Order: sequence, then structure tokens, then C-alpha cells
Amino acid sequence: MAEKIFSFILKQLISKLRDFLLVFNRMTELCFRCCVPSLYHRALDTEEEACLHGCGGKMLYSIHCLTAAYVQLMPALVQHHIADCQAASAVPGVAADQCRGSPSSS
Repeated sequence: MAEKIFSFILKQLISKLRDFLLVFNRMTELCFRCCVPSLYHRALDTEEEACLHGCGGKMLYSIHCLTAAYVQLMPALVQHHIADCQAASAVPGVAADQCRGSPSSS
């Protein structure tokens, strides 16, 4: 039972990491497209560098805030989900499929 819960939680964390990386890549792409209008020169000019620095700083601050919220909330959600699964498994006749939902949707 504990191995199944651990496996489930690991899959959920990998999924969340994938989502996080997709957001990070999208934000990076948006900053680059906004700040670098052309690729005609080998180096960035000072205006492009300043734009990327500002956009990148905002992006990192946003990611820091999202990560902090995730780190605060996720352990409680996982514990709640584990408790629900353990309670469901203690009741005879309850299907184990009820514990396959995401801890963030509990």
C-alpha cells in the first residue's frame, strides 16, 4: 500500500515538474520575443540586454512566488490525500481506484 502511494505521489511530482518547466520555457520565450526583435547581429545591444534583464527579473520573481506557494501547499495536500486513501482502504468494499485522483484536486 505504501509503495503504491509513494509511486502515485512520485508520478504527481514529476507531472508538476513538467508543468513548471513548460511555464518556465514559455516565460523565457515571451521575454526573448519581446526584447529581441531581430537576430541580425551576433551580440545583443544594450537596449535588448536591459529589456531581457528586466523581463528575466520579473520572470524569476514570479517563479519564486509560485514555487514558494507550491512548497507551502503541496505537503498538506499530499498528506490529506494519503489520509483519504488510507481511510478508503480501511472501509471494506471501497475500490482502490478512488485513490488515483490528484492530491491537488482533493
